[in-house]
Amino acid sequence: MPATSALPRAVRPLVEFPALLRAHGFAIAPDQTIGFVEAVGLLGPRSLADIRRAGIAMMAIPREREPEFDALFRAFFLGQTLSAPALGDEDDEVEAHEPEGGSAEAEEGDDIGEVGARATAAERLTARGLESAEDAALTRFARLAPARLPRRRSYRYGRARKGALDFRRTLRAAARRDGEAIRLLRRRRKARQRRVVLLIDISGSMKERTDERLAFAHTLARAADLAEVFTLGTRLTRITADLRGADRERALARVSRLVADFDGGTRIGEALQTFLAVPRYAGFARGALVIVLSDGLERGDPTAMVEATRRLSRMAWRLDWLSPLAADPAYRPETAGLAALTRDLAALGDGSGTGAIVDHVLRLERRA
Repeated sequence: MPATSALPRAVRPLVEFPALLRAHGFAIAPDQTIGFVEAVGLLGPRSLADIRRAGIAMMAIPREREPEFDALFRAFFLGQTLSAPALGDEDDEVEAHEPEGGSAEAEEGDDIGEVGARATAAERLTARGLESAEDAALTRFARLAPARLPRRRSYRYGRARKGALDFRRTLRAAARRDGEAIRLLRRRRKARQRRVVLLIDISGSMKERTDERLAFAHTLARAADLAEVFTLGTRLTRITADLRGADRERALARVSRLVADFDGGTRIGEALQTFLAVPRYAGFARGALVIVLSDGLERGDPTAMVEATRRLSRMAWRLDWLSPLAADPAYRPETAGLAALTRDLAALGDGSGTGAIVDHVLRLERRA
């Protein structure tokens, strides 16, 4: 998006207002800002009420946060003042980042208790070097995934030996033979790969496995027809475009420069809520295979993680959670968060190593 100084004068406030909302913890994506400007143009607008309605609709403001939105709206467009928060009232934020520079923020819930002993609240923004994990399992996955990733029926039809009668092709063939239909031609709907959405926990409790998880993500992004990859920590970062290069070393180097919260705090619930708050990201999950690679050691109240997981499971074709703690077949989640969300998962599986993750994903072909 160009700098506001380069925009027409009438448009500048409509671009600056979403930036103000982001600064106060609202999850506003760049696409929503563009939609807001276009909606105001369609409405006229005849009054400030039209601008407010466009903002509520296009920026998906939650009903419970409308009073806060209205206060910021009046302060920005009417010049009314806002009282400063008292010291100690500021909430932490989880941000959504993309390589293009667009960002969105979502409020983080209050801390109530410790759920994961090794989970931490501290936001630690760092860069790190990522080592490429050359693994036979990745080579096998790259070879088998194009044929064995879950598929769904497309709306397009193709030729088939069995299936519905293809009247158009049958009549066209008959017309070439003076109206004689020698055989009945048939068709059936084509199959195409389902989108795969991979959410990787890069917090401090998972730092020993981050490199191999990102190496798997690179292989997936190259092998799948449709794939989206995000990292979860104290921020939500979309890294799909940076993983699509053929050279894994360069791809992981780009990711290391883009992701700023390696080995930091754990805010799984807030990061998942931020993912769902951005319409474009939530759209990726509809009808998709969603895989979360995390130990599930959430800090504080696990309610946000449970609610976000529940919403995500309703949108996705299936939601699988692969934890390094689940290597034992007799594993049962002990943390309050994981124990509460197991009924919303299609599978709580073994994520202890690249081989286990590859085996799990390739087995999904039989369940599709």
